[in-house]
Amino acid sequence: LLRIIDLLEVPGAGEIYFAGKCIPRSGKERLEIRRRMSFIHQKPQVFNLSVYDNVACGLSWRGEEKNRISEKVDRILDMVGLTGYQSRNARTLSGGEAQRVALARSLVLEPEVLLLDEPTANLDPVSTANIEQLISHVVRQRSTSVIMATHDMSQGQQLADRIGVLLDGKLVQTGNAAEIFRSPSNEKVAKFVGMENIIEGVVTANNEGIATVDIGGNHDGIQIQAVSSYPAGKDVYACIRPEDITLAESSVQSSARNSFQARVIRVSSFGPLSRVEIDCGVRLVALVTRISAEELNLQVGREVYATFKATGVHIMKREASQ
Repeated sequence: LLRIIDLLEVPGAGEIYFAGKCIPRSGKERLEIRRRMSFIHQKPQVFNLSVYDNVACGLSWRGEEKNRISEKVDRILDMVGLTGYQSRNARTLSGGEAQRVALARSLVLEPEVLLLDEPTANLDPVSTANIEQLISHVVRQRSTSVIMATHDMSQGQQLADRIGVLLDGKLVQTGNAAEIFRSPSNEKVAKFVGMENIIEGVVTANNEGIATVDIGGNHDGIQIQAVSSYPAGKDVYACIRPEDITLAESSVQSSARNSFQARVIRVSSFGPLSRVEIDCGVRLVALVTRISAEELNLQVGREVYATFKATGVHIMKREASQ
């Protein structure tokens, strides 16, 4: 898709618009529009030249004066944190440094649209953070539109103003980060964005926009409340993000409408967080800080109370046969 947007390939169907104008499928106008865009690949593409020459090459090809080239290259290398690297061979650099060279080579041309194909996929955490900061700077400080492909959910939430979810070659949902990650349009999108708690249920009542949903499967009394307009009798999915579930030693007095006694069935930690699987009649996954997990002595068999708000439950339509 990025190659089609960059006019490197012609779509089998449909049209591409740039600045409100339909782009022809052939002709010089395509080249003129391509010069207003820049594409950075997943694997850094650098020439066997110095860092300076790598960044300057596009300006040279466009006939820029040498003194202007020098000014622009030095300015952009300072922005990407590579001042002093001018004479280094670009192919001797680390992956993160090479990606910054590729980014500098694109930005020095002042493109209107910057296309990024998973620019941090092969980088270490420190280099990834550096590239993310640069992308954020470009979005904030320059009048550059950025289109980025990524499988990193946290990166999408952190950097994007709007997100499009592509599944099986189709654009299935667009929206801001909150809409995509908290209100997915269907089960596939919910799973893709990390909505681990996706529970089949049936709406049994709706009182002024607060739906009561039976999630027990056999009407065994396991019911939750959620903000929803779905009427009684509707087959639905109840979706709860793990970070929206609070765990405590005893029942918590709060405004949260949902609180259940549960038993811990698995605990796994990664970095500062702990993923806790619990059984409260249905299986749920909660995400808490490692410190909280230690303070609560969360271990297999431990009895806890799981609490979450009605606003923390996203209700989606479900076909009865599913």
